[in-house]
Amino acid sequence: MMLEFNSLDDTTAIFTIDDIQPAFANSLRRVMISEVQIFAIDSVKIYDNTSALFDEIIAHRLGLIPIITDLSTYGPTEKCTCNNKEDGCAGCSMTFTMSVEGPKIVTSQDLISEDPAIAAVSPNIPIVKLEKGQKIVIEAVARFGNGQKHAKWQPVTICGYKNMPCITIAPECDGCSHCIEVCPMNILEGSNGKVRVIPERNTLCSLCRLCEVACLNSGIDTAIKVETKPTTFIFTIESQGSLKPIEIIEQGLLILKNTSDELIDALSEIKE
Repeated sequence: MMLEFNSLDDTTAIFTIDDIQPAFANSLRRVMISEVQIFAIDSVKIYDNTSALFDEIIAHRLGLIPIITDLSTYGPTEKCTCNNKEDGCAGCSMTFTMSVEGPKIVTSQDLISEDPAIAAVSPNIPIVKLEKGQKIVIEAVARFGNGQKHAKWQPVTICGYKNMPCITIAPECDGCSHCIEVCPMNILEGSNGKVRVIPERNTLCSLCRLCEVACLNSGIDTAIKVETKPTTFIFTIESQGSLKPIEIIEQGLLILKNTSDELIDALSEIKE
C-alpha cells in the first residue's frame, strides 16, 4: 500500500492510496467519519437566560460549535485514568463559561475556556442576539465523542473517495476536439493534431464519459476510453476544524489497525 498526497493544508486533504481493495477504502472512509473522536460541548448549565431563545435552543447551538481538539494533551474519556465516564476530568473534558449582557450578538468568542488552546474553531459563530437588559450566563462542558453518538462529533464535513481514472487515447484519434469541448473538468487538450490528457488534471476526471460519447458521435468509437484502476483510490477530506486533515487520517488508520489487532487476538483465543 502506498499513500501520496495530491494537496494538503489545514482544512483540506486530497490523497491517493494505491494497492488496496474497495472494502478497505470504504472502511477508512467510515472510520474517519464516525469513529475518530473530538471535543464537542455535551452538557450545558444555564444559570440565567433572558434572551428570546429557549434554553434548549441555546444548548443545541453550543453543541454544534466546532471545538479545537489537542490530542497530544487530551484524550477520550474511556481511555482516561479518571474512569469517570459521566463527568470526566481535566484530562478528558473542558469547561467553558459565558456571561454576557446586551445589547450585542453573542458569538463563539464569548465562550471562555479553562485552556486558551481549546477554543471554538471560529470566533465569529453567532449564538444569540441580546437586546438591552437581556443577559445570558452559562457553564458548558466539552467531552470527547464520535460520529456514531452524534453528528456534532464528526471531524469531517466532506469525506469521500473515487477510483483513480485511467484515460487512454488510441492512435486512431483524428484530433477533432469534440471530446475537449464536452469535458466539464477541462482534462483534455489538443497537441500536434491529436488529443492528450493534461497530466496534472487527470485526477479531476469525474468519470462522466461525455468524451466517449462525443468520440462515438464523431464516427470513431475507439479513440478515447475512460476506465478506472480498481485498486487505486483518490480520497478527499475536509475538516470542520477540530483536527487537521492529517490528524484525522492518522487517527483513522490507527483505529483500523487497533480493531484488526483485536480481531486477530479474539480469533487466536477461539483457536486455543
